[in-house]
Amino acid sequence: MRRAAGPCSAVLVAVTALVAASCSSGGNTSSSSASSGPAAPAAVAARPSSGCTSATPVSAGEEKVTLDAGGTSRWYFRHVPPGYDGKRPTPLVLDIHGYSEGALVHTKLSGLGPYGDQHGFVTITPQGRGPVPMWDTTLGGVDLQFVGTLLDSLDRTLCVDDARVFVTGLSNGAFMTSAVACAYADRVAAAAPVAGIRDIEGCRPSRAVPVVAFHGTEDPYVAFEGGLGPKALALPAPDGSGKTLAQEGLANSNKGPSITEITAAWAKRNRCTAPPTEQPVASDVAVVRFKCPVGAEAELYRITGGGHSWPGSEFSKGIASVVGPTTMSISANDVMWSFFTQHPRRGT
Repeated sequence: MRRAAGPCSAVLVAVTALVAASCSSGGNTSSSSASSGPAAPAAVAARPSSGCTSATPVSAGEEKVTLDAGGTSRWYFRHVPPGYDGKRPTPLVLDIHGYSEGALVHTKLSGLGPYGDQHGFVTITPQGRGPVPMWDTTLGGVDLQFVGTLLDSLDRTLCVDDARVFVTGLSNGAFMTSAVACAYADRVAAAAPVAGIRDIEGCRPSRAVPVVAFHGTEDPYVAFEGGLGPKALALPAPDGSGKTLAQEGLANSNKGPSITEITAAWAKRNRCTAPPTEQPVASDVAVVRFKCPVGAEAELYRITGGGHSWPGSEFSKGIASVVGPTTMSISANDVMWSFFTQHPRRGT
């Protein structure tokens, strides 16, 4: 198994001091998992990508892969499960890092690579741009074009089940998850934004994309009640100038719709009806579900007292001084994978 070269220097939400002690840890565990609502409609057959007949064999394990995207060199981690043989179409999860976090740290925080080893899916963790790694979620922007190029390349170089391509991400990566689901609704089956679901401006997807979101009520970066939290304003500016986001003019960005309202807007776009129902799944977790057409479900796991964290992640729990509390009552990986398996993409 190969890893990217270079020091483990990027820290979740820009705090470098804590990663050195945490880089050897990771994974995503929980004391329980939660039901993710109604099952999907009738089974959807696998849809083999072109790589199922023409791709060069790829070994199991994790590798850093470079890709030319519009004349710019980009890279990503490709984590292939042990059972992959290059002939059977395999589900794929695109896992997107947060602002300043970087792909290397995010692989440890989400733990989706090792989780995919157990559940039989490929995990792709792309790296954002800039001295402070980040994502531009503008529809038609360079980062969304990169994702399209990446999906095309993965179709050619791997045996992907194109009916089972999913996207998730944390924070700015959750913003990007929302944008990818909008821009590539014809390719992405379902989405699972963690700590940052967004209603992307100008979003008019070609189909309703099912979504399961996770968010803590005490998130200090992306406030549950709307806008940026106080810790977000202390993050470094994306240009690497040494200024903070507050100094770059975002000090008043504490307004905006709440996470519940944003999820409701996604649900409305999916032609769901209000009001939603709420069901406790643990002492600190409740799931808010909208009444949606089958295959277009919208759900929000609200974590009471939760921070800017990945539920069930030991790595996330270990940096509580940075991100706030991480619930271990549920596993985001368990919940989203259950949701994903229930929501393959139908149609061509």
